[in-house]
Amino acid sequence: MNKELMEALNILEKEKEISKETLFEAIENSLMLACKNHFGKADNVKVEINRETGDFKVYAEKEVVETAEEIEDDMLQITLEDAKKIAKKSKVGDVVHVEIKSKEFGRIATQNAKNVILQKIREEERSVVFNQFHAKEKDIITGVVQRYLGRNISINLGKADAILNESEQVKGEHFRPTDRIKVYILEVKSTSKGPRILVSRTHPDFVKRLFESEVTEIKDGTVEIKSIAREPGSRTKMAVYSNNPNVDPVGACVGLNGARVNAIVDELGGEKIDIINWDENPGNLIQNALSPAQIVAVFADPDEKTAKVVVPDYQLSLAIGKEGQNARLAAKLTGYKIDIKSETQAKDAYGFRYEDYEYDEDGYAEYDEEYAEEYAEEADYEDSSVDEA
Repeated sequence: MNKELMEALNILEKEKEISKETLFEAIENSLMLACKNHFGKADNVKVEINRETGDFKVYAEKEVVETAEEIEDDMLQITLEDAKKIAKKSKVGDVVHVEIKSKEFGRIATQNAKNVILQKIREEERSVVFNQFHAKEKDIITGVVQRYLGRNISINLGKADAILNESEQVKGEHFRPTDRIKVYILEVKSTSKGPRILVSRTHPDFVKRLFESEVTEIKDGTVEIKSIAREPGSRTKMAVYSNNPNVDPVGACVGLNGARVNAIVDELGGEKIDIINWDENPGNLIQNALSPAQIVAVFADPDEKTAKVVVPDYQLSLAIGKEGQNARLAAKLTGYKIDIKSETQAKDAYGFRYEDYEYDEDGYAEYDEEYAEEYAEEADYEDSSVDEA
């Protein structure tokens, strides 16, 4: 019987990932409960289980008294005559261990003990699954689409199911049962019915994790993703920085012939991804963020987190983007409220002239912090303003 017990514990430990020590403790507690149900009390009952063989012993600690007339509680006391049958050298006042045979337990006590063990196994199983997925919170995982629950989707992750709520689904994406998809684990909650796992495909960090898994330089820390802004299903902007001057961060993310970024675009169902260089200089960062539009000048106020941008007349619509998307994503990416004007609008507002500035090889005006303050005071306009939020 003990051999069978150990085999059962080994199987549970392997398949359910529940430690044998936890199971031994559950058995001990169940035997204690059985004693309490059978005898009405178990304060003086002890259970010992050999962790190597599975042999167990249940006994009650009883005080030795002289005669049967002195016994007030036969669960707590034993006569000297009976005590000597257990330990020959027993004397009045000693405590002897009286073995309790588990076969003596009634059917109800045995059933309750069994239920205690099963309940502990279920609790531990839920705990193991919770800990496993809680460790993967804020990471991506591959699951299999099971079924639609109204507008939400149930996804099987192996040992647990996750819920992809409608608000976390990308508009236009449609899945069928058995489809394998990647999701971002938003939150793992512990409930009485097991872990409740909420996942997403719209979170900006979903794209970030995809790049971390695809780009070796990001995984090893050579390239950092400094900031990311996303409009799910449409476009993502991402600013990257290299800790190694010999590594081009944008090139590393794009990959040879675009292999790396294209793999991620495919996973996102064709969502466009703009990858730009991170720059500590807010003016340069905003110029990069508004690409592919050409920028004449950027005047940023780091304290107020606002920036005024001047672009050529023919580049205004490109800088703002369709329905303001390019400027909106640039604002989210940089954390600045961006105000865009064309050269003509800027000239009418405060006499801005393109020829007054020196330009680098890419056509960008040099960022002049001193002039930026003067510009910010004179150029007080609100048209084409885009907030980071």
